[in-house]
Amino acid sequence: MEQLSALLDRKKSTANKLTRSSKLFKTIIKSIQEKKGENIVSLDLRKIHEAVADFFIICEGTNPQQVRAIGEFIQEEVKKHCEETAYKHEGYQALQWVLIDYVNIVVHVMLPETRKFYRLEEMWSDAGSMEHIG
Repeated sequence: MEQLSALLDRKKSTANKLTRSSKLFKTIIKSIQEKKGENIVSLDLRKIHEAVADFFIICEGTNPQQVRAIGEFIQEEVKKHCEETAYKHEGYQALQWVLIDYVNIVVHVMLPETRKFYRLEEMWSDAGSMEHIG
């Protein structure tokens, strides 16, 4: 739950409204797919006034090492291809849920049991959802 509280500490940027076709969005999805992340889902939060971001991207790693690898690879690829660094990231100690905050896109890399417990997709069920198959 600490990861969710971190989202409240910053403001969503209105200057750069994003879409699923934006370079940042595509780079994140591709990075997850390259590291064999599973059950990749994006939630479109743009029509939800209370939302802290335009999109959540949620995926699973099968073990803590894969969760770390996916998270680190996303950050490397986004920096290389989009020249952006994360506003904040956390979860690299416990490796059950790594959160990477790009302000308008927040990435959640989770172990399957952590994802089942927190049920982010249910919490944000008003959002448009899309699966991304690698």
